Amino acid sequence: MEETIQPYSRVFLEIGPLTIYWYGALIGLGVFIGYLIATREAVKRGYPKEMYADILLFALPIAILSARLYYVIFRWEQFADNPIRVFYIWEGGLAIHGGVIGGMLTAYVFAKKRGYSFWQIADITAPSLLLAQAIGRWGNFMNQEVYGGPVTREFLEGLMLPDFIINQMYINGTYYHPTFLYESIWNLLGFFLLIYLRRFNLKQGEIFMTYLVYYSFGRFFLEIVRLDYLLIGGILKTAQVMSIILIVGAVIFTIYRRKQPNTPNYHDLAPTAQTKQTTKNQKKKKKK
Repeated sequence: MEETIQPYSRVFLEIGPLTIYWYGALIGLGVFIGYLIATREAVKRGYPKEMYADILLFALPIAILSARLYYVIFRWEQFADNPIRVFYIWEGGLAIHGGVIGGMLTAYVFAKKRGYSFWQIADITAPSLLLAQAIGRWGNFMNQEVYGGPVTREFLEGLMLPDFIINQMYINGTYYHPTFLYESIWNLLGFFLLIYLRRFNLKQGEIFMTYLVYYSFGRFFLEIVRLDYLLIGGILKTAQVMSIILIVGAVIFTIYRRKQPNTPNYHDLAPTAQTKQTTKNQKKKKKK
């Protein structure tokens, strides 16, 4: 039976010479849904409705480039003989850590130029990042990548997985751990956790720091199971090293921010909205 199992096509849609792959389509879907959720929350906080569209105009291509660059740097042996494949991103090979770094640096510059609070924007964005990552992992599923060590079909059936997932985990004659699924579920649960944290008036930056700790904690342990990982110096797993750095950095940053006087809260209105509200209050006082 196993020998007859065929993987799903990586192609989502073909329109003439244009080929759209599932990998890109699912990443795009995750970004779009995340954008809608973040925009809705940003408007509640007093930011203009078009703000995230403006951010994505710059942050999205830079995030894709930085995600690819991060991957290529730590997996150069895969491209050394044929460097043109560096541009074949539809084959997979986008590192989430690189994408987050590039995207958030772009958002930081954007926030500074517009006079917005970067940390509040980061907090608003954090749940959308986890949701986009949860959806995007299914692009890895279609590419048959981000999988763990070998297992039996009986093991996968014991997880109560549907046949379409089990069959796609049959790669070159062997079944593997669907670590893409484990991470997708972990990220989805984290999305709901961060949405829940919005109920509390935390300090600006703390929801994003929670995202870094939560994702990094799960990613550290998933890397133990994964087979296709990046290495630093051929020894240390890149994602595990980065996860430890992010967890420690996030905890230190949170403690530091908590000790700073006048650290703004998450529920505070955006700077521009605060100015408008102050002006309205002043006008009302003058009328009285």
